[in-house]
Amino acid sequence: QLQIAESGGGLVQPGGSLRLSCATSGFTLEDYAIGWFRQAPGKEREGVSCTTSSGETTYYLDSAKGRFTISRDNAKNTVYLQMNSLKPEDTAIYYCALDYGYYCSGPIVYEYDYWGQGTQVTVSS
Repeated sequence: QLQIAESGGGLVQPGGSLRLSCATSGFTLEDYAIGWFRQAPGKEREGVSCTTSSGETTYYLDSAKGRFTISRDNAKNTVYLQMNSLKPEDTAIYYCALDYGYYCSGPIVYEYDYWGQGTQVTVSS
């Protein structure tokens, strides 16, 4: 059974940090590039960052550079998004998505093959 489960979201104050996890099962994770996306209320889903199947990083969102770090542990079938210096505008549901192949396809939703259900991140004082 193919499973993708995001976790680690919650309520955090501005300037705080969260680490999101994307636990997978049923995949050979090293065969996939993996992206993190987010969707705020009333807005379209947008790409945040992506890691290639070998762990190289692509940032889709300029505002994430220097604050967010994507990483993966293929042995644990898990991908992470470390988020620091969080801002209220980071509030969104965060999703991880798998894209079969080595490279990150881009910040386009339909280019990713498998999706988790999302985890809510709320940044507020």
